[in-house]
Amino acid sequence: MRVVFFGTPELAVPSLAATARSHGLVALVCQPDRPKGRGKKLEPPPAKVWAEEHQVPVVQPEKLNDGAFEAWLRAQAPDICLIAAYGRILRQPILDVPRLGYLNMHPSLLPKYRGPSPIRTALLNGDDVTGVTIMRLTLEMDSGDILLQEEEPIQPEDTWVTLSGRLAEKGAELLVRGVDLVASGTARFTPQDPSKAVYCRMFEKADGQIRWERSAREIHNLVRAAVPWPVAHCRFKGDIYRIHEARIVDGAWAEPPGTVVAVEKDRVIVAAGENALAILTLQAPGKRAMSVREYLAGHAIPVGERFEDL
Repeated sequence: MRVVFFGTPELAVPSLAATARSHGLVALVCQPDRPKGRGKKLEPPPAKVWAEEHQVPVVQPEKLNDGAFEAWLRAQAPDICLIAAYGRILRQPILDVPRLGYLNMHPSLLPKYRGPSPIRTALLNGDDVTGVTIMRLTLEMDSGDILLQEEEPIQPEDTWVTLSGRLAEKGAELLVRGVDLVASGTARFTPQDPSKAVYCRMFEKADGQIRWERSAREIHNLVRAAVPWPVAHCRFKGDIYRIHEARIVDGAWAEPPGTVVAVEKDRVIVAAGENALAILTLQAPGKRAMSVREYLAGHAIPVGERFEDL
C-alpha cells in the first residue's frame, strides 16, 4: 500500500510512526513552519520533525487548491491517504486522488464533537468517556462513514496533555487496523446519524479566562482543558496569573467568589460560585510554573486576598 499521510501536531505523530512501520509511507503532508516565541523564529511542526528524523519526504503546501498540490499528489500515486489532525480542509479534487480514498483519525466518539477541539470540549464538559473514531473523509466536516471506534475513559484529573497522549496512541493503533481492513477488502463502514451530531468550535486564548462566579467544577474543568495552552488565567495583585493544576474542595463559604479562604502549605483555597478551588500549581507573570509550596516560600498570599476576573 502506497500511503500519503496528512498530519501536523504532536497528536499526529503516533499515527504517522505506526503507518511508517506497517505500510509504504510515501510522504508526509503537513502545515508550513510557523513563527513561535518572542523571537518569532520559524519552528517546524512535530510531524515534520519526526518525518525528517526518519527520512520521510515532507511537503508543506501554502496553497492546496491552485492545482499544483493536486498534481503533486497524483504523481505520488497513493493507494490511500491518511489524516490525523492536519488542520486544513481538502476539496473534492484532492479527495478523489487516492483510489481507496482517505481515512481520518478523529479523537472523539463521532458524531459527538465534530470540529477542531474535541479533546478540550470533552474536558470542559466534564465528560467521563471519550474515544477515537476512524472514518472516511468527506467534504462535510467529520461526517464520513465510520469504520472503527473505541472508547477511552477520562480520568478525574486528566488534562489535555494526558488525555490527548492516550488518544493519539489509541488512534494510531486503530488507524493502522483500518488500513489493513481496507486493503483486504473486508472494511465495513457505518453511516453517522446526523441527528446526533454535536459540534465544537476552535478553542481561543480568551477561552482560558477564569470566571470565579462559576462553580469550582467548571473552573477545574477549564484548568484541565487549557493545559498547555492558553492555560487558565485570571488577575491577581494586578497581574495575570496562570493556574496549571487545581482540585475541587467541597463546602460553602460566605466570602465572594475569587476570595482566598484558606492558605495551606501546598495549596491555596479560593471560593467559587459553588464550592471552592484548591490551587496547586500556578505561574506568576514572567516566571515558570511552580507548585504553591514553592511559591509560598518567597511570596505571601494572605487569607482575604482576591483572585479576579480579567
